[in-house]
Amino acid sequence: MTPALFSTLPLAPTQLEALAGLGYSAMTPVQAQSLPAILQRKDVIIQAKTGSGKTAAFGIGLLHHLNPRFFGVQALVMCPTRELAEQVGEAIRQLASRMRNIKVVMLCGGKPFGPQRDSLEHGAHIVVGTPGRIQDHLQRQTLDLTGVATFVLDEADRMLDMGFAEVMATITAALPKKRQTLLLSATFPEDIKKMSRAIQRQPIEVKVDAVLTHDETVLEQLFFEIQKHERNTALLALF
Repeated sequence: MTPALFSTLPLAPTQLEALAGLGYSAMTPVQAQSLPAILQRKDVIIQAKTGSGKTAAFGIGLLHHLNPRFFGVQALVMCPTRELAEQVGEAIRQLASRMRNIKVVMLCGGKPFGPQRDSLEHGAHIVVGTPGRIQDHLQRQTLDLTGVATFVLDEADRMLDMGFAEVMATITAALPKKRQTLLLSATFPEDIKKMSRAIQRQPIEVKVDAVLTHDETVLEQLFFEIQKHERNTALLALF
């Protein structure tokens, strides 16, 4: 079967240019199955592993819905670890490379609070961060989520395993009730199903076992040496 092309989606020319610049023309299975629903602002559950192209799927979707002229937080992406959040944030920046003045702010633990607060004061379109630090900003009233239209929980199963259930519930309660919620998880246990029922509305379910065309075992055992200036492109290719 011939892979579906990004050009078949109702994306803005700037988004297609960014994808072409990254060498993306055909969608991965998870992108082909989830993007039509995401672009229609439907809630979606994506069960897929790292390497499936899931980050680009929700990144393309939230950028498609963004209003660049409104400097308020319109998309919130929550990740279990700082490392994943930083990779996701960089991926979104690259996907937005042809869009003007799109600001992505990282809110992760282990980083100074002050610079994050200052960045938020100057406005942000997208916030990517970890549960604890996002909650910290909410409690200190340095983060306003009342304008969020897209809420993404990346690797939700890991966040639950790490004991973030109550924090995630607190953050979700601070969001508008009318929003799009995208829930991504490598597994789909009962606690994830329960979370979905609580925070999503008639979600579309997408399950993809494939991890592009690579052998997962080999990927876990190989190390690649790259130049510093190639780091961002290499990271984006993994997600």
